[in-house]
Amino acid sequence: MKEEKVVLVDLEDHQIGTMGKMEAHEKALLHRAFSIFVLNSKQELLLQQRALSKYHSPGLWTNTCCSHQREGESNLEAGNRRLMEEMGMAVNLEELFTFIYKTSFDNGLSEHELDHVMLGYTDLDPKINTDEVASFKWMSLEALNKDLTENPERYTVWFAIVFNRFHQFILDKTPKT
Repeated sequence: MKEEKVVLVDLEDHQIGTMGKMEAHEKALLHRAFSIFVLNSKQELLLQQRALSKYHSPGLWTNTCCSHQREGESNLEAGNRRLMEEMGMAVNLEELFTFIYKTSFDNGLSEHELDHVMLGYTDLDPKINTDEVASFKWMSLEALNKDLTENPERYTVWFAIVFNRFHQFILDKTPKT
């Protein structure tokens, strides 16, 4: 099987090339990525537990779906493709914001991503691809915020980073009564 390529970008998200996914993670080069958050009508977030076979962060909980755009693929096209591949679901996605982060893993790989954060809504449970996802659960944003603080080792590094930004975005968007 041909190795997946990532889109290398500059700080303004302009494409500067492509590279094999593993090489980009070994060299910690900035590349385009996305993180999807799916909420239900009770404002609970759909979390996935990464499959135990993943090359980094296996078995950890994270946002609904995340991956990399392919060359020539829009953020929404990539998000919809990967959401179907991992979670077996289709939802209308909207782009919220972007941010850059960098982190290293125990296995020598690094993430250095310009992350496009997207949001969708559904009350349907996913039909998970067990090659990608070990399990799923719905969790209120308040309970999740508390658990992330008390048990950060249960979650992926990037999720802890992006969740704070996402949670603040949702709080700012929620009408005050």
